[in-house]
Formats: sequence, C-alpha cells, structure tokens
Amino acid sequence: MSEIGKLLILIGALIIIIGVLITFAGKIPFIGKLPGDIVIERKNFTLYLPIGTSILISIILSLIFYLFHRR
Repeated sequence: MSEIGKLLILIGALIIIIGVLITFAGKIPFIGKLPGDIVIERKNFTLYLPIGTSILISIILSLIFYLFHRR
C-alpha cells in the first residue's frame, strides 16, 4: 500500500510542476525558442513543433525519475 502512496505523491508533484510551468511558460525566455523547435507560419495558420524543448523536458524528467528510482 505504501508504494501506491508514493506513486500518488509523485504524480501529484508532477502535476503541480507542470501547472507551474504552464503558468510561467511565457516568462521563461528559452522555452519554445531552442534550436530544433520548428515554427511554420502561413497566411491562415501557424504550426509549432517544439522538438528541442521536448527533448530537454524529457532529459530533465528522466533524471528526476532516475533519482527517485535509485532509492
């Protein structure tokens, strides 16, 4: 039962972190402007593919999960 509790705490913490990032994403200067982020602007639409940002977030989350898993 304690494993489920730890998992719920971890999920809750991740939701809080994601919420804070979404709230302050406009104030973080490098989010969305990394090399590898693709922006295609046309007359009627804009396509945004944040590949570089996704890789950075993936690396950060992998390190966090690795540190929690080591315990």
